[in-house]
Amino acid sequence: MSDKMETFADSYYVGAYWGARKESPRGCAERTATFLNLLALSDPFLSRWYKPTRSKKDAHQYPLMPPDLATLTESFRSGVNREKGGPAFEDLGFSFWFGNGGMGADSAELRIKCGDYCGATPNSCVLKLPRKGPNAERLLTAPMMAALLRMMEVAWAPDWAVATSTNFRDVLSENGSTGTFVGWVTYLSRHRGTVPPLPAPVRIEPVEDRGAIVILTPTTLTASNPEHIALARRVSELLARAGLLRSVLTS
Repeated sequence: MSDKMETFADSYYVGAYWGARKESPRGCAERTATFLNLLALSDPFLSRWYKPTRSKKDAHQYPLMPPDLATLTESFRSGVNREKGGPAFEDLGFSFWFGNGGMGADSAELRIKCGDYCGATPNSCVLKLPRKGPNAERLLTAPMMAALLRMMEVAWAPDWAVATSTNFRDVLSENGSTGTFVGWVTYLSRHRGTVPPLPAPVRIEPVEDRGAIVILTPTTLTASNPEHIALARRVSELLARAGLLRSVLTS
């Protein structure tokens, strides 16, 4: 790690996505607890999480760790979609957002949508990572990105997951819709098919018998590097040809 507290020019995130899956608030809470416990074991910065509050100065008053299923269940139940004063639309699932108590660029956030079975939009778990300082320097590495995707696979059993930067995602989105794409590190569920041979320096790692992780480059992926963009587009072509990049809503 460098002595300088580096600020990354882009924001990086890890997101898992899956299609229609009916789950209760309790089921969503159980998956969330599994993920939070895995995060806590991976790095101290990802071991502290708090319920959202109106004021940032109160952010540390309501810890979510260690995970309490009753608290998480109620948080998801409160996040059900509904018209004001009307009934709940449980087929649209349950949403819950919370952070780790960090400030500004040195913070992490989790946004979870779980239990949507109407099939209009994907379910998801998205972890926004810090951009500044030693926490960012430690977390924003290819091995850590792959490890986070493995944790998401264990907790959420997604169809597709990706670790990448927002700028890289936007560059690959030529038609204005990101859809399913190749990021710095990409997870593809086995039911989508078999990952074909890919050009160097891409690495393919199995996730037991459930899927595979594709690591585009061992160095930090950036949207400003034309070689990274060209490699991602080539890998995208090969994966799309193999039928692996279809929408999670049609998986």
